[in-house]
Amino acid sequence: MRIDHIAIAVNNLDEAIANYQRILKVDHLEVETVQNEKVKVAMLELGDTRMELMEPTAEDSPIKKFLIDRGEGIHHIAITADDIEKDISRATANGMKILGGLRVGSYGRKITFIHPKSLNGVLMEFCEAPIPRE
Repeated sequence: MRIDHIAIAVNNLDEAIANYQRILKVDHLEVETVQNEKVKVAMLELGDTRMELMEPTAEDSPIKKFLIDRGEGIHHIAITADDIEKDISRATANGMKILGGLRVGSYGRKITFIHPKSLNGVLMEFCEAPIPRE
């Protein structure tokens, strides 16, 4: 397992992208709307590191609620799962509370979240490895 990306909730995706591009050397940028998660994301690649900026696309988006409650900032840390089904089973067997079950997230990858109360206040995402770009 390794850190896949750090996700940051933002109010305005275009403004956030511009801010990050002003100070970071962004090697690659992809923007996608994930309808089932009610979010528009920008994945910024910085060498071997990735950051995900997330803007809510609906009033009932979990990201909208996060922004109202806490403001802009780090939302979660995503871990690339070696075998996502086995990793989820191991987590639940060890008392971790899974949020929302296994589902499809950005770029068609399987994802799930572990409740922050299970991991010292940090929302953790398990996700499949990214498909290599051609």
